[in-house]
Amino acid sequence: MDAPRFAVAPRTTLVVACLLLLCASARAADDAAALYKTKCAACHGADGSGNTAMGKAFKLRDLGADPVQAQTDAQLIAITTDGKGKMPAYEGKLTDDQIKELVGYIRTLKKK
Repeated sequence: MDAPRFAVAPRTTLVVACLLLLCASARAADDAAALYKTKCAACHGADGSGNTAMGKAFKLRDLGADPVQAQTDAQLIAITTDGKGKMPAYEGKLTDDQIKELVGYIRTLKKK
């Protein structure tokens, strides 16, 4: 006896696909937030303001402020990859994808 076949409506397939994408997107955002917390927050602060002992000592700019947010993704990737001033280079310490995730996370810190 053959197993019963279940027809799935196209609408149901679309809903399931959207839910899977939302879950993947939420997981990526959580991963980026966790990565920021472990690699960046000690100096830049949890909110990106630079209001930490290290941030004050190095006179870090607020990552959510317009001058930082006005930089292109490529510029922020280059700074994170190659370092700049007191900012250490993360090339070889983080993957290219992780650095891109961090830049995406920095975009969420934009002041409203």
